[in-house]
Amino acid sequence: MKTDWRRIALVAGIMAANIAFDQLTKQWAREHLAGEGQSSYLGDIFRLAYVENKGAFLSLGAGLSDSLRFIALHVLPVGLLLGLLAYTLFSRQLIRAQVIAFSFIVGGGISNIVDRLLYGQVVDFMNMGLAGIRTGIFNFADVSIMIGLAIMLPHVFREQKNKEAAREAGKP
Repeated sequence: MKTDWRRIALVAGIMAANIAFDQLTKQWAREHLAGEGQSSYLGDIFRLAYVENKGAFLSLGAGLSDSLRFIALHVLPVGLLLGLLAYTLFSRQLIRAQVIAFSFIVGGGISNIVDRLLYGQVVDFMNMGLAGIRTGIFNFADVSIMIGLAIMLPHVFREQKNKEAAREAGKP
């Protein structure tokens, strides 16, 4: 199997950019938002509020025992991210958009794991809302993961549509 250095460079570049931007913004939040309360912008559509999250998405798992939380928020995610990274680097079935999407997901996931390993928690600091509906508080690693998922969605639906069409074509 021939090594695809362009794919490796693309994946590494996207991951590095996502990790660097996330870590820089979290450091900024630690320095400028911690202990400052909440700030509101754009008519309260966007808020900045410093939160230290010991759990995962929306603080899920924060109440687990230390050993279970370590397994659920360190060991399992590292294994999944390494598997996804290997698949992203070496699968010949992926199209470029999928490689980009998975690179965003892995980069965001790694950045949050770095926080958990270094600080025992993840810094979240952004919140958005409109018409009384608000998101949870999140960070740029979470945005990276959501960007990756958004890039993947059209491909998931296209594959499902192709499978249904193939199934229909096979019927008498």
